[in-house]
Amino acid sequence: MDTYDVVVVGGGPGGEVVADRAVRSGLTAVVVEAEAVGGECSYHACVPSKALLRPAAVMAATQRPVATTALEEKSGEAAWKTIPSWALIATADKNIPPAAQRWMAQRAGSHITEVDASHAVAVSRPGVVTHVILAAARATR
Repeated sequence: MDTYDVVVVGGGPGGEVVADRAVRSGLTAVVVEAEAVGGECSYHACVPSKALLRPAAVMAATQRPVATTALEEKSGEAAWKTIPSWALIATADKNIPPAAQRWMAQRAGSHITEVDASHAVAVSRPGVVTHVILAAARATR
């Protein structure tokens, strides 16, 4: 069984950037579900929402301040319109308000899990993140 420092779930700009920055920083990375690109955030600070991370080294290697272009970038067709989705709402997130997260998750018809965590939920609550990912994987086999 292979072991990686970073497991990126979902491809597209965000997933590719995370994997590339990790590798350039001397870490190992793998992208799973590379074809799952719909509706993802390509803003570099959203790294924790896309990856099961080892602590600080990965965040230091991949996070950057937001650029205006990241907030203006258009996405393609929203995948949530045609495939099942899961949402993990970080109720202490100061980057994306929990109310906005709930609204988006409800609009998408997502299976919703809420957890008391910041935007870096994959770092602070990796067990909950893993549970949601595995539930989604099992339900969509």
